[in-house]
Amino acid sequence: MIIRPQLHWFRLLFVWRGSVLPQLLPRLVLILALSIAAIFMHDHMRSYPLGLGTPPFALIGIALAVFLGFRNNASYERWWEGRRLWGTLAITARSLARQALTLPRERDAAGTRQFVAALGGFAHALRHQLRGTDACDELAPRLPPDLHARARDAQFRPATILLWLGEWVAERSREGSIDGYAVLAFEHNLNALSEVIGGCERLATTPLPFSYSVMIHRTVYLFCALLPFGLVDGAGLLTPLFSLLLAYAFMALEAIAAQIEDPFGVEENDLALNTMCETLEIALHDMVADAAFVRPPVKPSQAPGHVLD
Repeated sequence: MIIRPQLHWFRLLFVWRGSVLPQLLPRLVLILALSIAAIFMHDHMRSYPLGLGTPPFALIGIALAVFLGFRNNASYERWWEGRRLWGTLAITARSLARQALTLPRERDAAGTRQFVAALGGFAHALRHQLRGTDACDELAPRLPPDLHARARDAQFRPATILLWLGEWVAERSREGSIDGYAVLAFEHNLNALSEVIGGCERLATTPLPFSYSVMIHRTVYLFCALLPFGLVDGAGLLTPLFSLLLAYAFMALEAIAAQIEDPFGVEENDLALNTMCETLEIALHDMVADAAFVRPPVKPSQAPGHVLD
């Protein structure tokens, strides 16, 4: 995710990083070539066969804009739901840390450190699961050895860590360190973490219907490829300019929707899950206020416009 201040309107015209223009350049060059070909054919062929005119493109363009609007709204809703789920994760983890630090009658500093550190490990495990990467190296310093061994052998590591957190609460309950009301409070937040896992898995494993995406993709590119031949009668030598403007608008909307459809990826406009995990661990460290609880390294401040991964 790119974090930058609000730019002046003129500078915003030339922003490169974070826009979809770099990946669209080859396609726009193709539209430019088709525009030049349309001008050449229009001026040098006695019977120009492709005088399509603008009315068909006006009708198709309006319908296509409506479909692209629905496509972008659906993709943005998925992106925003992913952000809300990770916001819920951060809130719930801090609540669980506070309960572990304040509710037990007898303070077990080592056990509490393990519980709070496992909350940070839970966030990292979920991030790796959503991105399809291996979490073992990052989980090793955050989890107790027995839990790390269980997580290493598990397929769904966040659920394994969540089970251990529940076992920690059950053990304290059997010891009499926390009463039934405290157990209910813990269980409420543990269930919230379970819902976060389920919500994130739903987004990650259920993309928008493929046939719907293919239909819009094909229509956009066919429309943009034929557009110069419809504009050349009225636009003349300005056909490349208008063709590129319209092609950029439609292609960019389609590309942005495809990019943010999976909010947990590693592209520049996806959610900054690494930074969210690190921010959560810093907050947990401050709550524990224990020198034995290792604080994650703080990245040096960067200039406006930097990318959070």
